[in-house]
Amino acid sequence: MSRWEPDARGRLLRAAIELFSERGYEATTAAQIAAHAGLTKTTLFRHFADKREILFQGQDVLVEAVKAGVRGAPAEASPMELTRAGVASLCAAHSEDLRDTGRLLDPLLAKTPELQERATFKRSAISEALQHALHSRLSDIRQAGLLADAGVRAYYEGYAAWMHADGTGTLIDSVHEELTAYEAALRRLVKDTPRPASF
Repeated sequence: MSRWEPDARGRLLRAAIELFSERGYEATTAAQIAAHAGLTKTTLFRHFADKREILFQGQDVLVEAVKAGVRGAPAEASPMELTRAGVASLCAAHSEDLRDTGRLLDPLLAKTPELQERATFKRSAISEALQHALHSRLSDIRQAGLLADAGVRAYYEGYAAWMHADGTGTLIDSVHEELTAYEAALRRLVKDTPRPASF
């Protein structure tokens, strides 16, 4: 086999999704995934610690993207504008085939507890990165935490809506629509919440 392995990570991702879908996650081995991708098991383990990590290979890129988005926002940006900048950068970091890949991954995640656990960790890592980035620009850690929670929730819900749509529209538009709804909800909450009783 050639020492040059073009798009090894992408080939392994496609192979893993196909085999997990056909045989189930538990019944599929790393060696089978490597062979299906036309690669060696050594190559697989050079890129990934185990077969589960193949499906979550973009996490580091997304974490860095969300931080870069907040860092690159204008100095005069409002807290919500900072959040939007981070989330927009997160959306832009995805590959063009995200919708098709997501549609294949969703059923796998739904029926595999181990993958659900790993997906939860990925979401937490993105949320923590956004919170830290916002806190570096804002003085209030609680405000940064609330905005990060809203931003990541909007990202995931917008992504789900976009993935299951009819193929029109963009990911970032779908996510921004969700974020706008959360911004309005937060404003209503602040407006309608009575002042706390004194002790």
